[in-house]
Amino acid sequence: MRLRGVKSSRNVQVRKGGSGMRRGGRIGLVGVLAIFAFSYFTGIDVTPLLNGGSAPVAQQSQPVSAQDDEATQFAAKVLTTTEDVWGELFPQQVGRPYTPPQLVVFSGVTQSACGGASGATGPFYCPADRKAYLDTQFFVQLDRQLGAGGDFAAAYVIAHEVAHHVQNQLGVLGQVDKLRRQVSSTEANALTVRLELMADCLSGVWARNVSGLMERGDLAEALNAARMIGDDHLQRQAGQVPRPHTFTHGTSEQRASWFERGFDTGLVAQCDTFSADRL
Repeated sequence: MRLRGVKSSRNVQVRKGGSGMRRGGRIGLVGVLAIFAFSYFTGIDVTPLLNGGSAPVAQQSQPVSAQDDEATQFAAKVLTTTEDVWGELFPQQVGRPYTPPQLVVFSGVTQSACGGASGATGPFYCPADRKAYLDTQFFVQLDRQLGAGGDFAAAYVIAHEVAHHVQNQLGVLGQVDKLRRQVSSTEANALTVRLELMADCLSGVWARNVSGLMERGDLAEALNAARMIGDDHLQRQAGQVPRPHTFTHGTSEQRASWFERGFDTGLVAQCDTFSADRL
């Protein structure tokens, strides 16, 4: 991905050391409103947080290294591309202005308005404070543990979390959270799968609109990443037989397919997974 010349977004908070203290201020735990933070590594089920369970207490973050700083600069530039894309598409396709999220870059553990955050949860978006959270070691784990290397694969993950913010601005997150509270766990998981596949599709919309920054092989990197973090693949990697009723993100092929749909069409309206008969 060609990011030379792309300015770093100012909507990035870097938490170095301490206990989740932001420069000049502190993020308080205001209670769990909703959290869609599912592990990209093991498919850990965190629905207790969605259902109002107690959040883990954050420990101390680790100092951010030079390698972490490089990852932070990369993330800040990718965030800029999302701001540019959605800042243009929202008025055109949604009919209202776009307000970008903040990206919190941390090392080890930190605190969010949705509870404790750590590398074990993977990157996630917290609708309670409208911030995306990214552990600086995630890119290394994405490559070494998941086999999804490449800068565009990493960019896709950031775009996916920003896509949850887009869903939040569209009112989708609140609607899904309300529905989840009224149905069984299996039905709630099925709703979350549609939510995640919609975010994958919106990530594809972003990718189509940054195509001028893409290099040969970038699209393949994103599609490979989508497949590597499919629920069926993750469960097989963990030595389990895939159990569809436990899926929270969708299968590898579903994730890749919806990303491609967004990339091919470039239209937010084509990402309505909740109206789709088949995923």
